[in-house]
Amino acid sequence: MTVLGTDEATADRGAPVAGAGAGAPKRRRFEFLYFALRNKKLIIGLSVVLLFVLFAIFGPLFVQHPLTAYGPPRHTPSGTYYFGTDYFGLDVFTQFVYGLRESLFVGLIGGCGATVIGMTLGFISGYKGGLIDEGLNVLCNVELTIPGLVLLILIAGFLHHTSPLIEGLLIACTTWTWSMRAIRAQTFSLVSRDFVGLARLSGEKSRSIIVREIAPNMSSYLFLVFILLFGGSILVAASFDFLGLGPAGGMSLGIMMMNAADWSALPLHTWWWFVPPGAAITCVVGGLYLANVGLDEVFNPKLREL
Repeated sequence: MTVLGTDEATADRGAPVAGAGAGAPKRRRFEFLYFALRNKKLIIGLSVVLLFVLFAIFGPLFVQHPLTAYGPPRHTPSGTYYFGTDYFGLDVFTQFVYGLRESLFVGLIGGCGATVIGMTLGFISGYKGGLIDEGLNVLCNVELTIPGLVLLILIAGFLHHTSPLIEGLLIACTTWTWSMRAIRAQTFSLVSRDFVGLARLSGEKSRSIIVREIAPNMSSYLFLVFILLFGGSILVAASFDFLGLGPAGGMSLGIMMMNAADWSALPLHTWWWFVPPGAAITCVVGGLYLANVGLDEVFNPKLREL
């Protein structure tokens, strides 16, 4: 993955930059759209993710049965029950709609939280260096030695109640390490550039330099990091819920798969109970990964397919 705006980063502020001027940003936007619309991986990945997001938003409009309404047990998919019913007669389609909503919400909270934590610590570590960098590296290395899922299980054991918001924040606190190291490395490379040195000489504060000079030159890279963390948070949340440690009384794709496994959906050939949540997790995470690869090709001129 590359950093957007490296051409500007390598030039002095006082020196002219090729393509600079009032029309340069507009030309760059058109160039980005041109290659983005030609990238099949990006189009397919975003289309799949957008389809599930729209389904999660508007799906309740098509729900025919409440989440707690009982019907005929193990009813096959039909016009009345789109995804059939489970062992107890609950509508699987209703569970899927609300479960998809919660899974995407937890993934969004986890992805945003981990990105913010990784950005903050990565920028500080890469910009400050010295003892601050060493201390943050020790913290990151300690975090890396502890398996994230195990840490989530231990924390869940001390909590009497877990909500989707708390679950997302817990995931964010256990998945920020690799993003911090990656952003730190990118920051190290930008700190040595001339435009950062000129900003320091002009008397700008460290926070201003990071926000106004370094972060904009890493905008594309930070967006790619968020996409990966978003998909990873969905997988971690599904694993967490599958172990029975998710929000009590809630419904998510992981909880659906846990219930299907607990009540022998596979041996009883009730495939419509576990296939939809498993397929949704696979498609959303796969779509995010495909979009990430496509965006990497769009942002990096060396990877573009002309």
